[in-house]
Amino acid sequence: MDVTIVGAGLSGLTLALALAKAGLPSLLVDKISPHAAVAKKNDIRTTAISLSSRRLFTVLGVWQKIADNAYPIHDILVSEAGSESILHYDSRTIGQEPMGHIINNNALKKSLLSQLEKYSDFVSFIDNRSVIALEIRKEQALLTLDDGKVIVSKLVIAADGRDSRIRTLADIQHTTLDYHQSAIVDTIQHSKRHHNLAHERFLPGGPLALLPLQENHSAMVWSERTAVAKRIANLDDEFFSTALKERFGDSRGILKSIGPRAVYRLAITVAQSGISKRVALIGDSFHCLHPIAGQGFNISVRDIAVLAELIVDAGRLGLDIGSTPVLKKYQRQRRFDIMTMGAATDMLTRLFSNDFITLKTIRCFGLFAMNNIKPLKNITMLHAMGMLGILPKLLNGKTI
Repeated sequence: MDVTIVGAGLSGLTLALALAKAGLPSLLVDKISPHAAVAKKNDIRTTAISLSSRRLFTVLGVWQKIADNAYPIHDILVSEAGSESILHYDSRTIGQEPMGHIINNNALKKSLLSQLEKYSDFVSFIDNRSVIALEIRKEQALLTLDDGKVIVSKLVIAADGRDSRIRTLADIQHTTLDYHQSAIVDTIQHSKRHHNLAHERFLPGGPLALLPLQENHSAMVWSERTAVAKRIANLDDEFFSTALKERFGDSRGILKSIGPRAVYRLAITVAQSGISKRVALIGDSFHCLHPIAGQGFNISVRDIAVLAELIVDAGRLGLDIGSTPVLKKYQRQRRFDIMTMGAATDMLTRLFSNDFITLKTIRCFGLFAMNNIKPLKNITMLHAMGMLGILPKLLNGKTI
């Protein structure tokens, strides 16, 4: 096998599809079956898909399957409790495309699996198995599964999440910053239309975001100190809706929690390297960021676009796709984006998750300045859309 991908979540499935479409076979290994996980519909989270990520999914034939269930974001409004300063992004000021779309994780995963069925000659699955050992030889990586089976490949790709087993086995160190925050995730019905506006409101305990879904519905991501988040999440729907209204305000009218509701721990985890011998990290195994900037999965998509292009090009040239020179190119091309986004989300989380008067003044000035300095505002908007810099082919809507 040329490539073994450990982890069949959104990142692993997307990479497998990108490779398959380019004619490069891969094996997906996961401790649970992705098909069973989709059938259970147990992932209620939503994902923000930037413009460049949408282009990748269009090339892969996935977007056509999910477009009717992907809800556009034309505007982003950022506000802070107790302040009149706001920051308003309008995508129509720089073009006709939405800044992004909101889609349910389960729907995206289902579409990826459906599209992968068309490439069954290039993708195979081993479900309900865990990796217990990794051995690197000169031109091979050997994975041992918990049933004793040994998988030999040229390249192992870790897509197994924040607590990556492959990252540990490859002896890649990582840094974790725990903000002692958790995110409450819910679906909210409101009496006023959202007009495809995503609203993020900063509170002392963390940001509260309502992201547009169908009609008068929004996906909610409410970050709070963990103990507080658990108490709020356990309120009945009426008291929860009241607490939400007190913090969010009247812009969407009457708010009603319609669930299901869940709580997820928040922290930043960044690997000190994205590669080791015969191993590459993508997605949350490489970088798991705070959702304050709404860019988590889009950064993972950028990993996928870069790595897929590099190894496909290497394979077509007859080069060793798991060689150190190929992997070092991946590391170089991804390092700056990941480090800057990690630093930015850390700074924003620390800056906005407290009520110190000095920082509050800085925040108000920052929002005012960003909203009124058009060139800076446009640059940050383009970055949110994934359209800054030299982009790999898939993010430009081109095949590899």
